[in-house]
Amino acid sequence: MVNAAQTSRMLRGFLLLEAGLLSAASMVHSGLLLRGHAHGAARMAEGVIAAVLLAAWALSFVMHGRTRKLALLAQSFALIGTLVGLFTIVIGIGPQSAPDLVLHFALVALLLAGLYFARRARGVFA
Repeated sequence: MVNAAQTSRMLRGFLLLEAGLLSAASMVHSGLLLRGHAHGAARMAEGVIAAVLLAAWALSFVMHGRTRKLALLAQSFALIGTLVGLFTIVIGIGPQSAPDLVLHFALVALLLAGLYFARRARGVFA
């Protein structure tokens, strides 16, 4: 049986990994990591989503009993934002590179996995 401490570590791991990927994407779209992929709107959106995920991660250390709820809220926000980004790619106003599509699909999968895990953790924090 998984206890609350183990579940909290797992949820924090999801939040940190997701924030890291979105931070890296934001740096790519700022031109810091890769030249030729700058996109101001994508940089800003990814940066905001990463900040929300990092805030939830940090708050989970102070509000131990709320880790699950913080993870659910932050990852839901991130999923909505990532789906909006994917939509902008599809309609042609977002970045149009293959790595952008791969990143967005990978993020959607990771966020769905994190949300699934957080949702299933209900009994652990009850």
